[in-house]
Amino acid sequence: MYGWIWRHLPGPAAAKLAQAVVLVAAVVALLLFVIFPWIEPMLPLNDVTTT
Repeated sequence: MYGWIWRHLPGPAAAKLAQAVVLVAAVVALLLFVIFPWIEPMLPLNDVTTT
C-alpha cells in the first residue's frame, strides 16, 4: 500500500516525502479532531466494575 502511494505521488523524492508527511498529518488530524471525538461516546471506557 505504501509503495502504491509513493509511486502515485508526483515529483522527485523530496517532493514525495513532503507530500507523504502532509498526508500523514492530515490523516492524524482527521482522526484526532473528527473520528475519535465522534466515536468516544460509544466506547465503554467509563464502564468500570470492581468486585
